Amino acid sequence: MPRCFWCTEDPLYQAYHDQEWGVPQRDPQALFELLLLEGFQAGLSWITVLKKRARYREVLFGFDPERLAQLSDEEIERLMQDPGIIRNRLKLRAARQNAQAWLRLEDPVGLLWSFVGGAPKINHFSERSQVPGATADAEAMSRALKKAGFTFVGPTICYAYMQAAGMVMDHTTDCDRYAALIAS
Repeated sequence: MPRCFWCTEDPLYQAYHDQEWGVPQRDPQALFELLLLEGFQAGLSWITVLKKRARYREVLFGFDPERLAQLSDEEIERLMQDPGIIRNRLKLRAARQNAQAWLRLEDPVGLLWSFVGGAPKINHFSERSQVPGATADAEAMSRALKKAGFTFVGPTICYAYMQAAGMVMDHTTDCDRYAALIAS
């Protein structure tokens, strides 16, 4: 099956590409999880995060923002000893800070989707060089999230988040998922 240029032969990556990436997501819990995972990915490859995702779900309380907002410094220090996750103190503290910011939002789903007008933006990129690292929409999302108290939400992270959550559909035109999503 033809896939996007970034999808390797790794079965975990292929399953993510084929079943999740670019599929519009409106579930608040899933959107929150993706936002944190994109922050954990900063400076690393996405496959690294995917391989640690199950462990993150275990140790970060299923990405429950209520519980993560109460994460203590001691719990963060314990997490720093867990080889099953990315042990970065700044990113773990960001998870707590972002959970607190998430809970302050009146309508997080509505806010996030507002940057694309409430409906997925379908792009028609034919090759790797056409896919942007960030867009004006991602820059606007980044500014709004930072203003709301979020961290690890720069424009590049926000654009990757928009792609992952299906706010923008960036499967390339030579990818089977592009044809399937266009047809639906």
